[in-house]
Amino acid sequence: MVEKLNAIGAGALKDVSAASTLEAIEQIRISVLGKKGALSEVLKTLGSVSAQERPVIGAAANEWKRKIEAALDERKSVLEKAQLDEQLKSERIDVSLPSRLPHRGSLHPVTQTFRRINQIFSRLGFDTATGPEVETEFLNFEAANIPADHPARDMQDTFFMGPGVVLRTHTTAVQMRAMRSQKWPVRILSPGAVYRSDSDATHSPMFHQVEGLWVDRDVKMSDLKGTLLFFAREMFGPEARIRLRPSYFPFVEPGAEVDVSCFLCRAKPSDSCRVCKGTGWLEILGAGMVHPRLFETAGYGDDYRKLGLSGFAFGMGVERIAMLLHGIPDLRLMFQSDVRFLKQF
Repeated sequence: MVEKLNAIGAGALKDVSAASTLEAIEQIRISVLGKKGALSEVLKTLGSVSAQERPVIGAAANEWKRKIEAALDERKSVLEKAQLDEQLKSERIDVSLPSRLPHRGSLHPVTQTFRRINQIFSRLGFDTATGPEVETEFLNFEAANIPADHPARDMQDTFFMGPGVVLRTHTTAVQMRAMRSQKWPVRILSPGAVYRSDSDATHSPMFHQVEGLWVDRDVKMSDLKGTLLFFAREMFGPEARIRLRPSYFPFVEPGAEVDVSCFLCRAKPSDSCRVCKGTGWLEILGAGMVHPRLFETAGYGDDYRKLGLSGFAFGMGVERIAMLLHGIPDLRLMFQSDVRFLKQF
């Protein structure tokens, strides 16, 4: 029986040294040391041998079990290291690759539209001018040729902060500050927040405007039209057209509402157009030639006539432009800080 154990042990050691996979190692362990393995089967017959032979056979079986287990562990360790080396070689990670950064937010659609408008007019030589949002009643109204009995002075439209002080209702006050503080020529763009007591799907108590002013010698209505046509084509596409409709604004004379051809149906009226509702045109801003009274209020006196000074002005709502560009149905969406809405931009 000892010779049989020697044969089983020697064969097992030979098989272990020849094993090339972890699966083969496990198979050898089961076939030799398992409950039904060769070594276990021999030990089950110890009851049939004499009492004198049992210690010898038991000692030999335990010795071979120890040697086989040691050989299995050693060979398994070697194979596991080789397998890991191969895995590291084939699945190597390039740590120099940039990491995947989470979404860190983006510019608000109003900010994007602001920047786009500023970039367009800066190419025409307009400088950006800013002013306070809490403005004097004089600069907000009288200086813009809006007398005390004008409907815009009603408290339902204007937020009054105190006697003679209001939250500005337009950025025209910035233009008046510029005309009063610097000599002509004046060519400025005045963006900023404005405030009016109104709130619905197309109006907000606080919104944003961009107003433009150009004062120089011999500025004509055709210059205004050319400037606005350039803006429309840069903002809405090279095929955009504009039209001017007579309108009234206190601070310009003559005044006009400016429409741009619908960029969806290309000014070909269609009842199915969701943007222009079948008219073919979209109102985008108001404009006109600077009213002579503004020159007088700004301190130009009669010199502007002697020098041949004239100018044009225009103003647009930034949210209005953003809503047209992106097909936003409700102005209030821009002020709700809803991530689902903002992620689209």
